[in-house]
Amino acid sequence: MAQKLKIMALGGLDEIGKNLYVYEYGKDILVIDCGMGFPDEDMYGIDVVIPDGTYLVQNKDRVRGIVLTHGHEDHIGAVPYVMSRLNCPVYATRLTAGLVRLKLEEHGLADTVELITKSAGDRFKVGTNFECELIHVNHSIADSVAVAVRTPIGTVIHTGDFKIDLTPIEGGVFDFHRFAELGTEGVLALLSDSTNVERPGYSESERHVGESMERLFRGCDKRIIVTTFASNVHRIQQIINCAHHYDRKVGVTGRSMENVLRLAMEEGYLSVPKGVLVDMNRISNLPPERVVIITTGSQGESMSALYRMAFAEHRQVHIGAGDRVIISASAIPGNERTVTRVIDELFMKGAEVIYDRSIDIHVSGHACQQEQKTMLALTKPRFFLPVHGEHRMLCRHGALAGEMGMDPANIVIAGVGEVVEISPKHIGKNGKVPSGRVLVDGTTEEGVENIVLRDRQHLAQDGMLVVVMTMSTQDGSMISEPEIITRGFVYVKDNAQLMEEMRRVVYESIESCERQRITDWADIKGRVKTNLSGYLYKVTRRSPMILPVIMEV
Repeated sequence: MAQKLKIMALGGLDEIGKNLYVYEYGKDILVIDCGMGFPDEDMYGIDVVIPDGTYLVQNKDRVRGIVLTHGHEDHIGAVPYVMSRLNCPVYATRLTAGLVRLKLEEHGLADTVELITKSAGDRFKVGTNFECELIHVNHSIADSVAVAVRTPIGTVIHTGDFKIDLTPIEGGVFDFHRFAELGTEGVLALLSDSTNVERPGYSESERHVGESMERLFRGCDKRIIVTTFASNVHRIQQIINCAHHYDRKVGVTGRSMENVLRLAMEEGYLSVPKGVLVDMNRISNLPPERVVIITTGSQGESMSALYRMAFAEHRQVHIGAGDRVIISASAIPGNERTVTRVIDELFMKGAEVIYDRSIDIHVSGHACQQEQKTMLALTKPRFFLPVHGEHRMLCRHGALAGEMGMDPANIVIAGVGEVVEISPKHIGKNGKVPSGRVLVDGTTEEGVENIVLRDRQHLAQDGMLVVVMTMSTQDGSMISEPEIITRGFVYVKDNAQLMEEMRRVVYESIESCERQRITDWADIKGRVKTNLSGYLYKVTRRSPMILPVIMEV
C-alpha cells in the first residue's frame, strides 16, 4: 500500500513572506524555499522574522535538500539561520545561488553549506523519493523557477512566485509548453502563488515600466534618483539603459544594491555600457542633468540610503529642489506608513517625487486572476493548495479554482503548521507540526522570546518606573525616602503631586509588610509593585512596568 505524501508550510500561509514548505514521503524530507518576513511596527528592536524550524531540526537526519525558487528575501532570507542547524545541500539557479552565497558569507557559513547551482530544465534527485524539475517562469527577479516534484504517488507542481510576461526583458517567456506537458501527463497537486488573486485580468509586462521610465528621463534637466528593489535586475537594467540613452552617468548607493549590481554584472545578468557607472564620490562633480542615482530604500527602511537622503543623513547625496525622485516599487503590506513618511520628507525638501500612485513606474511580479486560471488550466491538477498569501487571498484563490470546475473537496486551505496528507485519490488535513515565528534582533540567531517582545511593547506603550528603597538588613525598616525614577511614563517636574503620592503608596506598602511581619525581600518588592500598579492604573489608566529595587544597608 502506497504511503501518503505530507505537505506542510512552516511559513507563507495567512501572511506575505516567510515562505518555507516541507514535502515528506517515507524517510525523505524536501524543503522548498526558506524565506524571512519583515517585523511589524510593534516588534520593537526586531530586525528579521524567520520561520520556526523546530520540525526540521527534530528531523534533520531526514532532510535531503532545500530547493529555492528565486532570490527574493521572503524565499531565501532564512537560509543562513536554518542551515546553521541542518546539514543538507541547497539547490538554486545561478543568480539565486549568488545571492544566497552572499548571505552565507555574512554568517560565516560559505564553507560549510553545499550550494548546488541548477538551471531551468534540470532534473535532479533529492533523496530516494523525490525528483525535482525546475521550470522557467517570469517574476520580478531573474532566474525564477517553478518546481515539479515527482513522488512515488504522483507529480506535484510548486509554482513559486510567478507571472506570465509575454514581452520579458530577459530570460524568455513563461514555459507554457512544459506546464502543459505535465498537465497532460497528470498532476497530482498544484501549490500556486496567491498574492494577486484579488486583481482581475493580467499583470503588466516589465517592459511597460521601461516605457514609463523613458518618458520621465526625456527632457528632464534635474538630477534623477531612482529607488527600487535591489533584486529587480530587470528594472535596474532599464534604468541604466535610459541613463545611457540620455547621456547620464549612474551612481549606485545602498549596500544591498551595490552587492546585487556587482553580482548581476559578474554573472552576466546586467549589461552596463562602458563608462556609464561612476563612483559615488565623483557624482557630486557632475551637473544634475548628467546624473542618475540608483538607490535602496523603496520600503522606507530606516537604515536605507533613500531614507538617509530624505532626512539629510547621507554623506554623499543631499536632496533638494533640483532633484526628481522616482520610487519604482509598491509598498509591501505593513510598510505603507514608513514609505509615506519618506515621501513626505522628500516633498518637504523640495524634491519632485514620482511614485506608484501618480504614474506607471512599477508592475507586480505576481500573477493576477487570468494568469492563475491559466496555470490551473495548463496543469489540470487533481488537488489544489493555494499558497503565498494572506488568508483571504488563499480563500479567494480556492474559490477561483472552484469556478473553473474543481471539486471543492479537492481544494484545501491550510494554515501554518497544518499537515496536509495526499494519497492518489484523497486529500485532507491530519494534525500539526511545531511552527510559528522566530524573532531575530541582530544580537543572536536564537531568536527573541515572546516575553521579551511583550516587555518591549509594554515599555513602549506605558513606560517604566524604578523604585529604589534603602532598607535595614537588621529590622527591615526603611532608612531613607524611596527614590522613584521614571522613563517614558510622566515628566517628573510637571507631576510633583503624583510623585509624592507614589512615595506614599510605597511607604504604606512597607508599613503593611512590617505589621504582617513580612521580611523576605522578594515578598516586599511584590507588595510594593502590586500596590503601586493598582494605584497608578486607578489614577492614570496606565500600567507602566514597575521595577522595585532594595538597597540593603
